[in-house]
Amino acid sequence: MTETKQTRSELKRSAILVAANNAFRQDGVKATSMDKIAELAQVSKRTVYNHFSTKETLVLQLLSELWGDAVMKTGMIYQSDVPIEQQLTDILLLEMKTMASEEYIALVRVALGHFLFEASELQEEMCKIHNRETDLERWLKAAVADHRLKIDNVEVAMEQLHSLLKGSCFWPQLIRVCDVLTEQEGRQLVDRSVEMFLNQYQIKD
Repeated sequence: MTETKQTRSELKRSAILVAANNAFRQDGVKATSMDKIAELAQVSKRTVYNHFSTKETLVLQLLSELWGDAVMKTGMIYQSDVPIEQQLTDILLLEMKTMASEEYIALVRVALGHFLFEASELQEEMCKIHNRETDLERWLKAAVADHRLKIDNVEVAMEQLHSLLKGSCFWPQLIRVCDVLTEQEGRQLVDRSVEMFLNQYQIKD
């Protein structure tokens, strides 16, 4: 299989995102200049501005790409011949890998700290992310169409499912009340969440 090579512009864009992520986490958004990002990425400041007009744009892009990769590129598709519990568990484990990661939580802290007094901008970008159809959403719709789940509102069901996870593997860690879950703790959380969700929505044979 032939790999698609990135163009020079794409390589520079990726380098800028990596540099910005490292700088924001170390020094915060306010203390990080575009000059510093350009230096770390080994590109000109003009190149940085050609890709990202402001530091705020960089923060939002980092969040969007990280979460987007987690929920829209899992590669998971609905399979009618595979136990539904197993499929849902696999999807949630992949999502939680990002949701509960130190990298994602640290980046969300940076974003919340910077946009604390400009919440509308952050909210607008997060709405764009949530408005894109995710692998989980497609999977739930397929399971409903296959008469294995009975869900009247898929979006509400997804929020319920994510709330079960975030209540233990995201929000407590975000405000530093709890440590990041171990792999075993994460698996136990997913198993409990899947059990509760299917008790509510699974059509019994």
